[in-house]
Amino acid sequence: MNPAKNINIKSIGAFLLKKECIAIVYLLLAIIASSKQYVHHTFNNYLIFKYVYWHTIDFQNLYNNYPEYLDSNHYGPLFSVFIAPFALLPDGLGMVLWNVANILILLWGIYSLPISLNKRAVIAWICAHETLTALFSFQFNIALTGVIILSFSYLLKKKEIQSAFFIAFGTLVKLYGIVGLAFFFFTKNKVKFIISGIIAFTVLFALPMAISSPAFIIQSYGDWYNSLVHKNDLNASLTSFQDISVMGMARRISGNINMPNGPFLLGGLLLFALPYLRIKQYKNLAFRLMLLASTLIFTVIFSSGSESPTYIIAFAGVAIWFIVQQNPKQPWVIALFVFALLLTSLSPTDIFPKPVKEFIRLYSLKALPCTIIWLTIIYQMMKQDFESYLISDK
Repeated sequence: MNPAKNINIKSIGAFLLKKECIAIVYLLLAIIASSKQYVHHTFNNYLIFKYVYWHTIDFQNLYNNYPEYLDSNHYGPLFSVFIAPFALLPDGLGMVLWNVANILILLWGIYSLPISLNKRAVIAWICAHETLTALFSFQFNIALTGVIILSFSYLLKKKEIQSAFFIAFGTLVKLYGIVGLAFFFFTKNKVKFIISGIIAFTVLFALPMAISSPAFIIQSYGDWYNSLVHKNDLNASLTSFQDISVMGMARRISGNINMPNGPFLLGGLLLFALPYLRIKQYKNLAFRLMLLASTLIFTVIFSSGSESPTYIIAFAGVAIWFIVQQNPKQPWVIALFVFALLLTSLSPTDIFPKPVKEFIRLYSLKALPCTIIWLTIIYQMMKQDFESYLISDK
């Protein structure tokens, strides 16, 4: 190879791994996606989010259907405080800044990980397309991915108060955030963590009362629970855009819409919990990162509410799993990662013909690579000694 050309390739590679380059690319993705949806007036999700604030201050039920938008809200009352600064702005500006805020929280999470800057950059690049998919829908799942990762990173840094805050925040906005408790056994200051968690949940539970009333917010938490139960019943469909999960695959492949979630969830939880038996591995960073990857993927593939934009959460788990694998990457690792990249991340794009995309959607096959990788993670966590893994924060 020409030495000059080799130097040029290395320079380009080094530039692409710079934090500033990734930040600019993500900001452009946020601005372009927001602007496109605004111009085409396809921002129903943003309207749902925006009106959570207005309905909260007007004491209107947060979970009814309203003429301003289609569908209904499924976020907790705390969401009204988080969306407030954007709801007060004109729609065009508000939705751009909303997407920007989401990607900044995601990047904050990724760059909080105790691994090398290059590895963090690779994770960001791997997640870029799934982030774009979620940006077109103005999904909070982008920020929630960052929130879950931050709860992990702060716990490892012995900052239990910050970790507890992010777990409480994620849970009270969208229940997925509670999975941050999976990292509980990685802290030595368990009492401090528990007390911090109780305080964080109490303060954040009450925070929406500052823009509404205690009675209305308490009632809204009850309404939220009922809305989630109702939504779960609706998700079990053979043709909807949701239920992209292990249960969804089973229901749609078998054609049995009445197949219950319970046995799948119980089996998934038992498998998820198995690696906790390897207490001696807790001290190894690679083992901890594998648990983070497992948690992010588990959250999505065992949720009947998972839809295509939800997979930013799971794909962050795929990215973390991939960078934890030792170099040089084994052929089966690369093959499994490419399989996930194609079927999970790129299947909604025009790379696939329309009939193929429809087939993948109808059988929830977007969940298949993530499910296989998740099972691989469980196997690796049970069998391998992670003390030999070369994971460095240098």
